[in-house]
Amino acid sequence: MVKIGEYNLLKVIKEKSMGVFMDDGEEGILLPKRFVPAHTKIGDELTVFLYHDGEDRPIATTQKPYGVLGDIVKLKAVNVTHQGAFLDWGLMKDLFIPKSKIKNFIVPNGEYLVKIVMDEKTGRVAATEKLEPFLSNENLTIKVKDEVDLIVYRQTDIGYEVIINNIHKGMLHNNEIYRNINIGDRFRGFIKNILPENKIDVAAGKSGYQRIEDETEKVLRLLKENDGYLPYHDKSSPEEIYSFFDMSKKTFKMTIGNLYKQRKIIFTKTGIQLAEQ
Repeated sequence: MVKIGEYNLLKVIKEKSMGVFMDDGEEGILLPKRFVPAHTKIGDELTVFLYHDGEDRPIATTQKPYGVLGDIVKLKAVNVTHQGAFLDWGLMKDLFIPKSKIKNFIVPNGEYLVKIVMDEKTGRVAATEKLEPFLSNENLTIKVKDEVDLIVYRQTDIGYEVIINNIHKGMLHNNEIYRNINIGDRFRGFIKNILPENKIDVAAGKSGYQRIEDETEKVLRLLKENDGYLPYHDKSSPEEIYSFFDMSKKTFKMTIGNLYKQRKIIFTKTGIQLAEQ
């Protein structure tokens, strides 16, 4: 069975002037000529994305959408109507979000965090801003120190609520944020703590010593690129450290402490220096 809204590996079963037809177990799904790779012939297998065209027919493309069925992505609105809005998701045909699935309002050129879903009424791939029904912390699939994918969901007084692996919600506290972030931003992080009632605290980057191991290589590289000396130390501001090293001050202090114990650096009054080997 073919899967609409997803990538499918399908075989070419016939060629026509308008393109080639991919095997769906029936009459075939059209891959328009403009998207057919050069030298494609009958019997070849191609990875194609399937969705519905303007006449509600399944159609194939080798274009890559910004998200597939089940993904949560930030998309730009290109048109707004009384029935809903159309979002640019990287394909010839825009993704529709029904008015009933819009939280407040959508304006052209605005960017919105949505989930790509199958519309129950039309059977077409669509979008929804109403993410809460798809998020739950009741049965957790993660544990402390697990590396996870994070999406910035909304801002609160204590930080940013984030979506974890597209299914759970967590909190990235203000004291764990060392750069500007916006709703819809995606980055890797790890589970810092799981509290009563399955409330989850997260942090950006990697956890524990694995994180420090990665950062030690970065600090050593930057030292070598700057003649063995850098004017940063444990009294430097968090903003200075993050701007230069792209890491938190806490991680920086742990990293240089680790390098000092390994006798790879020495501390000076004004910064850190490579030790003589």
